[in-house]
This record gives sequence, C-alpha cells and structure tokens, in this order.
Amino acid sequence: MATEFADRREMQNTLFAELSRMFGKEVPLYDRSLAVNAETNRAVCALVELLHRGFRISPGQLERTSGERHGAIRIGRPDEYRWIARFFGCFAMEPHNFYDMTCVGAKSQPIIATAFRSVLRPEHRVFTSLLQVNWFDGPTRARIERVLAAREVFSPRARELVERCERDGGLCRADFDALVREGVERIFRWTGKARDHGLYEDLSDAGFRIAADIACFGSHHLNHLTPNTLLMDLYTAAMKHCMGELDEAAFRSRATVLLARLAKCADRDWLRLHFKHLSHAEIDSYQPGEASSADIAALVDGLVAAFRGKAFRLSALPHAGFKDLTEGPSQDTPVLLRQDSYKALTEPVEFTADDGTVTAATHTARFGEIEERGYACTPAGRALYDECLARADAVRERDPKLPARDSAGYEELYSVPFARFPKALPALLEGGFVFGRYAPTPNGLAAARAGTLGSADIHELVRRGHAQQEGLRYEDFLPVSAAGIFASNLSQYGTRSTAAVRPTYCQKDLEDVMGRPIIDATAVSAALDAASRLDTFSQLGILGRVPAAERARLEAAVAACPGGVIAEARASVAVAV
Repeated sequence: MATEFADRREMQNTLFAELSRMFGKEVPLYDRSLAVNAETNRAVCALVELLHRGFRISPGQLERTSGERHGAIRIGRPDEYRWIARFFGCFAMEPHNFYDMTCVGAKSQPIIATAFRSVLRPEHRVFTSLLQVNWFDGPTRARIERVLAAREVFSPRARELVERCERDGGLCRADFDALVREGVERIFRWTGKARDHGLYEDLSDAGFRIAADIACFGSHHLNHLTPNTLLMDLYTAAMKHCMGELDEAAFRSRATVLLARLAKCADRDWLRLHFKHLSHAEIDSYQPGEASSADIAALVDGLVAAFRGKAFRLSALPHAGFKDLTEGPSQDTPVLLRQDSYKALTEPVEFTADDGTVTAATHTARFGEIEERGYACTPAGRALYDECLARADAVRERDPKLPARDSAGYEELYSVPFARFPKALPALLEGGFVFGRYAPTPNGLAAARAGTLGSADIHELVRRGHAQQEGLRYEDFLPVSAAGIFASNLSQYGTRSTAAVRPTYCQKDLEDVMGRPIIDATAVSAALDAASRLDTFSQLGILGRVPAAERARLEAAVAACPGGVIAEARASVAVAV
C-alpha cells in the first residue's frame, strides 16, 4: 500500500504555529504582542466592514492572516547551514535572494544570508544568516571555530527524517509531526545555555554581538518571529500604550487619526493586498459604505477598553521599550514592507567552560519584530525607493531625537522624500514601479467576441474594464531595514573586518554551501507579471497586436522563471480571480 504523504505547505503552517507557541512560552512579551496585534487587526477589519458592505472575515481567516510569520535564525557552520536548507526544503521552502550583510554601510554585520519561503503565495519565511568566520583575524577565527565544532544541532533522528523526505518525495503525517517536534524541541529552541564566556565577552566588546550570539549558543534559536499586521502605525501605538510609553489620551488621539486615515485609502486594491483569501469576484460584490467619525470613535473606544485589561499590561513584563521609528517606506507609500519592533530583551544565560565551570551572565539578542507588507517593486521601483530612502535617512539624521519627541512631526517630515512615489496601485503599475497580475474580465471577453477591443495596451484594457489587475505582494527582505533593527536592538552600528585582507562574498558562495541554487524573487515576480499579460492578450485574441519587442520582453521574462512556477501560478488563477 502506497504511503500517503502529508501536504508540505500545510505542514509548513503547522511548523510555524508550533514555533510561535514555543516562542510565546520562551518570551511572554512576544505572546502578549500577538494579542495586541490581534486586537488592532480586529479593529481594522471592523472598519473595513463599514467601508465595504458585505465584507466579513471569520476568526479563522483573521487568525490565518495575522498568523503569517517572518522568522530569523543565525547559523555558525556551513554544514549546519546545508542541513537547515534541507530541513526547510521538506516544508516547501526554497532559498530566495542573496543578502550580503557585510556591505550595508554603517550597519554592516559579518554574515551572508538567504530567506527560505515558498515560491508562490508564501505565508512564512525565515531569514537565515551564516557567520563568515574569515571576517576575523586568525586567532579569533580559531576560537570561534573551536566552539562551533563542539555542537550538534541536528539529531540523528532529524537527519534521518530529512533524508527520507528527500529520498521518497515526502513524509507521512506522523513523520512530519516528528520533524516539527525536532524543530521545536531542539533545532530552534532557546535553552539559556552557552559556552566560552570569554569568547562571548571578547566578541561583544569588539562590536561583534551577532557573532557572539551565533558562536556561543548550542542551537539555532529564533531571535525573532514576526507576525503580520494590517496597520503598522496602529499596532506600534498600541504596543507603546500597553508598555507604558504612551498614555491613554495620547493613544486615543493617535488611534483616531490612524483609523480615519485608513478609511480614506482602504479601497479594493488594499483589500486584495491584505487578504489573500478574497477573490476579485468577492471584492467586486461588496457595496461601498462609509465610516463616520462616530464609528471611528466607537472603534477606538473598543481598543481603549480592551487594553485596560490585565492581559495587556505589558508594562508589568520585563521589556526594554519599543523602537522610536519604523523602518522602510513612509506610511503612505504602499511598497515593499514596513518593520518595527520592541527592543531586545536581556535574558539570563549560563556559560559552561571546558572544565565544567559555570558562569551566570546575560544575553541581549531576541526582539519582537512586526511587519506590514506592501507591493513588490520592479527594478525601477526599487531604484526609486533606494533614492527616496537615502533622502529620508538624511532628514532623520539632522534631528535623530525627533521621532521620540514628536512622532507626528517626524512622520510628516519623513514622508516628504517619498512624495515621488505614487500612492495608489493603478499609478504604481502604470508607472512601472511595482509588479502586477492581470486577467481578462467577462466584459473584455465579450468585447473580444464582438471585435470591439480597441487597444492592446494592458493599462488601457484595465481602464476600459476589459481586464482586471492586482499588485503582487512583496514577500522578501530589506537588508537596510533589518540592519536598522539589528542596530537599534544591539546598540551596534556596524563592524569592520579584522582579517588581514577584507574578504568579499557572492551568491555562489552560499549556493555552494547549500548545494542548491538561490531563486531570484524579482525574476519570479517579473515572470508572473509577464505571463499574466501574455495570457490576457491571448484570451482576448489580441496577442498578435502586441508590439514584437514588448512580446519578446514578456516571453523572455517568463522563460527566466524557475521551472514549473508559471504552470502552478496559472493553475491557481481561476481560484484567485
């Protein structure tokens, strides 16, 4: 009798649900932050119900939307990194993009990385760093390698399950559950145990706190597990209020402004971006509504009342405060992602020396990140973003204390450099700043049959109601934003190599470690965009009218995509549309 394999993506959801439970037990502040996020997300959904009559979201759907996770782990040895890649591969998570964190300016770190996630419609990703020991001088490198060599993160049982999954093409549910337990109980678990306190102190004192975190601990413990929020600024205000940094009156005022602002921009494109389970047909069935100032006041009243509860007294838990500012684009620019966090906790650690001597100490590394995802940028959009961000950072540097002193004033000032970015999806797509996905509408198909289609321009087809569009969501990583969070949490703003010759790194270095290629996420987004245009033109019978150069560009983009991705995406279009 053939073995029935469990669905890899469902097991991926199981893995991250269990990791979230594990992290919540390890870090009570994280568990409570999830509750804050749930409250703010519910308030957002209640507002959306007023704006779009017919919209409803079940508790399970909201939990799934809020439950998407971005995690981060740090690996010390190349062989460990290969096992991690194989482990995530069992859960349909492939490496996406190469990140060289040694060259992000003043916020550089001695690591290179990739992010593991599913190629299509990912819900979870794990940014996975590899320490570069050749960044250090010979004696320091030898000390790091000696400590790393003594540990074994993957048990024989975990290795056997990974190898069986690769050999057989999957695992039954019981074996997948066993592999999940290996992740939760051993691979990613925090133990509070470490080795070589002398090395830890020397690395930390020299500014290499991330290296100290990687080298001296016995597991690939999660340093954060990031939930998905529907309104970043409302969540951050709520967290600061619950942590005692924002009084009730200030929170009420801030929440009122933020929900009123959202009421002006939460259109149908916003719905499609934030709620993956909604189809175009469902969204089109909603009738326009409105939210009065009284409605918004009632939502704020509900939040204020909820946060008076004992469960939300985060100020009673150990914490180091919340970051002063959000990383990423301005709040009115819906591209890439925005990230924020409560600051890293200082936790007790026991360091054991080779002779068995135990030293009680502390470690500060694990923090509570949150993110709100926007649209995936084209290369042109990313270039514009980088330019806007550089100008915004320059504005910030002129008055570094402004975010803490006057958050509204800072927010307004920070948004000025991003004024060149369109704020709505149609303009973002027409300007070529973000990737989209297109499909013919029933009206378009009828016009094609009648021979009344007057254009082969995708944006004109959308304007005439002959095609529909959506923006592709960004599912990856922003090195500069992450480095900013690292720096804020570790009070560390960059490290210089101590090697005799400063090493350089490339994508092939990490691919050789893993034994598998790294997927270019931008190429996949470009291919999905191009394939949907070609399919739309074909179904409308106007593919022959597309200029030859444009058709060749689209076909080349599709051909550059990893095998099978476009076929799988096309198979899911009927459900999505």
